[in-house]
Amino acid sequence: MTSHDRSASWRRYSAEELDRQYDARASVPSFDAEYARYVAASDAALRDVPRISDLCFDEKSGETLDFYSAGRMSPIFLWIHGGYWRALSKQDNAFVVPGLVSHGVSVAVMNYSLAPAVGIGEIVRQVRAAVAWLHRYGATLGADPRRIHVGGSSAGGHLVGTLLAGGWHETFDFPEDGIGTALALSGLHDLRPLRHTRVDGWMKFDDASLVAHSPILSVPRHASARLLASVGGLETDEFRRQTRDYVARWRSAGNAAEEIAMPNHNHFDIALSLGEPQGALARAVVASIRRAA
Repeated sequence: MTSHDRSASWRRYSAEELDRQYDARASVPSFDAEYARYVAASDAALRDVPRISDLCFDEKSGETLDFYSAGRMSPIFLWIHGGYWRALSKQDNAFVVPGLVSHGVSVAVMNYSLAPAVGIGEIVRQVRAAVAWLHRYGATLGADPRRIHVGGSSAGGHLVGTLLAGGWHETFDFPEDGIGTALALSGLHDLRPLRHTRVDGWMKFDDASLVAHSPILSVPRHASARLLASVGGLETDEFRRQTRDYVARWRSAGNAAEEIAMPNHNHFDIALSLGEPQGALARAVVASIRRAA
């Protein structure tokens, strides 16, 4: 099988097994316990870290972000939450903030409109609008907007990939080298398998959207952004394959990529670990941001 065909290896699964491969909740002993950890860590960040709340970055949708400043002229990192494009919010994803603010990196945590009220194209548009807004107004928040650094997990990892794709920058008045470091955790970089899972029940994918919004099909050549990619060692084979194949495609296009091994993490606590100032993910992001400065 050629490298071009590897992303089609999911076709070997039965419909039932493919659903299991992409059932993130079922991949952990207790999703309720994992989500409770998200909420507890986010509540602590919301209580302890000063922020500017509910900044509207997109007039069309009215969606907002929260901004946690790490000081004047600090770099900006935008966190994009997961939840299979239909769940979660900036309130329960504030857990990422302490791990980066403690190193002098300002953090924005965004909302986006959720499926099934909107489709994947509108969600992608909103994420691009958020990055463009931070580039345009970051200086008024006291931060350095010259390059925006981004990160996300699962569906958020997919949305990170759509920011790295080409072809959208002029529409949003955003420079093609405007993304610095991009952290993609457990990313869904190839949407095509999801057409055959229960996820399609709320996403209603069509052929055009699957192609247009699969980051693995839109990797730019010689990009200025540096990709940091990771997936938990306790995740399913398909989630691990998605990251492996995307990194391979990214490197084959002449782009810089670093894989961060997280062998003892699952689909949910890998993102939670970004909130640990001395954790592997926070240290890798900070090192990459400083390298790009």
